[in-house]
Amino acid sequence: AHRKAKMAERRLRLAIDAMPQGVVFLDPDGRYILWNQRYSEIYTKSADLFVPGARMQDTLRIGVERGDYPEAAGREEEWIAERLAKMQNPGEPHEQVLSDGRWIMIEERRLEDGSIIGLRVDVTEMKAKEESFRLLFQNNPIPMFLYDEETNRIAAANDSACEHYGYRAADLLGMPIQELHAADTMRLGATSPRHGPQDGSWKHRKADGSQIEVAVYSRSMMHEGRPSILLAAIDITERRRSEARLVHMARHDALTNLPNRVLFRERVEAILKRDSEAPFAILLFDLDEFKGVNDTLGHSIGDKLLQHVARRIQQCLPQGALAARLGGDEFAIILDRPDVEEVVTPLVERIVQDVRLPFDIEGHQILIGASVGISVAPRDGSDPDRLLKNADLALYAAKGRGRGVHQFFEPSMDRHLQERRNLEFELRGAISRGELCVHYQPLVTLETGKIAGCEALVRWTHPKRGQIPPGVFIPVAEDTGLIAAIGQFVLRQACQDAVLWPSEAKVAVNLSPIQFKSCNVLETVLQALAASGLPPHRLELEITEALLLEKDSSVLSTLNSLRALGVGLSMDDFGTGYSSLSYLRNFPFTKIKIDQSFVRDLRASANSQAIVQAILSLGASFGMKVIAEGVEHAEDAAYLSALGCQEGQGYYFSKPKPAAEIFPEAYQGQAVARGGAAVTPINDSAERIRTDGVKPPLDRRSARA
Repeated sequence: AHRKAKMAERRLRLAIDAMPQGVVFLDPDGRYILWNQRYSEIYTKSADLFVPGARMQDTLRIGVERGDYPEAAGREEEWIAERLAKMQNPGEPHEQVLSDGRWIMIEERRLEDGSIIGLRVDVTEMKAKEESFRLLFQNNPIPMFLYDEETNRIAAANDSACEHYGYRAADLLGMPIQELHAADTMRLGATSPRHGPQDGSWKHRKADGSQIEVAVYSRSMMHEGRPSILLAAIDITERRRSEARLVHMARHDALTNLPNRVLFRERVEAILKRDSEAPFAILLFDLDEFKGVNDTLGHSIGDKLLQHVARRIQQCLPQGALAARLGGDEFAIILDRPDVEEVVTPLVERIVQDVRLPFDIEGHQILIGASVGISVAPRDGSDPDRLLKNADLALYAAKGRGRGVHQFFEPSMDRHLQERRNLEFELRGAISRGELCVHYQPLVTLETGKIAGCEALVRWTHPKRGQIPPGVFIPVAEDTGLIAAIGQFVLRQACQDAVLWPSEAKVAVNLSPIQFKSCNVLETVLQALAASGLPPHRLELEITEALLLEKDSSVLSTLNSLRALGVGLSMDDFGTGYSSLSYLRNFPFTKIKIDQSFVRDLRASANSQAIVQAILSLGASFGMKVIAEGVEHAEDAAYLSALGCQEGQGYYFSKPKPAAEIFPEAYQGQAVARGGAAVTPINDSAERIRTDGVKPPLDRRSARA
């Protein structure tokens, strides 16, 4: 029997030594019976006290005296009594801290015979994690909640959560987590939050009732022995607002807040996707005289004008219409309704009429207009590009008819565009193919009838089309930038021709504003003079107000340099612009050209007579010569001469023609330039060359060509 008892004791010791927890057996009086190796390792400082029959209260007292239990410091007997009471009346597990900083979980059970079995678990690592979590949770600047996964009630909330949501901590404890959710919204893009935690974006309600949007991140964990959810809520309300503003800005015009080209196109695509056969109209608006407002009153006033125009357009919009600003002074409208054919014309007329009304901006009364091009789907196209292109073609046609005009797209407009593109293509090679030449229109001294010089004008003889009017190809050249190359060609040719003329005859060459932007005008003039040998004082350069409107300091510098060379400068079309008088004072002009519109009405209009007299007086005051354009009648020439106008130019004297027909003596023995048979030139006896029934062109750009 003794042997069997020994065997049983040995098996028991082997069993408890294999356990990962510390295990101890005590008799009913609290004396040590048996313990395993792990128990000795846990209480390594007190292991020398563990002997069979020793009382635990004695080992505790010795341990307290040695400082093995820092919790007992200052209350040793009280601490020992509390510890023995827990041992004699086992209940819930409790924790004990040792002098080396380790935490031990103690769980004890009393057996039927009164003996005690005790378990010891080193929970130091777990306590460290709990402390780390406590520090992370409580001191985190991000609002954090801990709620029971089974009840969905909040078990803990950190200070940041209380502060950000405006609740007291006591109010949050026990609150169902769903009460944080805004009443009128669910989780964005997910199911009900009651179906468990999901990371993402939520709408939450604060204590004051205001709503915020939060990015939620969650994880499952155990809290006080219960499955729980740790929830971090990052307020992204302002970020969402910023994102919304960026999205809005990407699709709206910053100045007028109207939809921009991107949103306009998206709306057209959406309508076509909805029903490709549904009728709707696209209206393109281009403001008349807007550039003049910017140039004379400044871009700040111009921007305010665009805002006023946008408001007026919006006030006219019926149901099913969307207005947009596509850029610059170009607006557009989508009219999406079944009766579009009936309502589009009244709508356009109303908007055009409203835009014509004066705008009062910072004390300035501004008058502008609008031209409109219209395309209607599906008749004029079934895709956004085609509809916009056709509306643009209609707008181009409307502007060609005058100001304040609206025009529906017609198929012939597309043909005209193709013809214009072909013309542009052919014009690009016209110089190299030798199709361009220079004709000249005399500038006549009114008092003597002698030729003072000639204005150089480009002509294009197409091998198949024949003579192409300047009014047709010059606008194409200006729109495409080809005018710079053409201008250089005319300048070089004019200088070469003028060298052959009488020494007192000057040559005048028009300069386009585009030449000042695309090439070095001063260098171009120097090269032309050097190549031809023409003295600088025999060259006059004519510029229009359009160049001066740019207010570019480099333009003034270039003009001053040209004057320093001795080149003359003439201001063309004087009296038709906004600030002509200031230009006479600020720029080094040597000659003024009275615009033909005043000369043409000279005998019939008292206003034109007054304007011409005023210009002549200004020229005299500034020491500048004055030349009148568009002289068509002998009476006009006589009247201008009597007023003191020095020079005249127009069909009364001569239409543009090759230089050899004007100065035949200079070209004796040379081939006559292209342009037709010779006619009697102007001579010293002031014999006039009639127009032979050719009427002067009405378009100023054509006339200047």
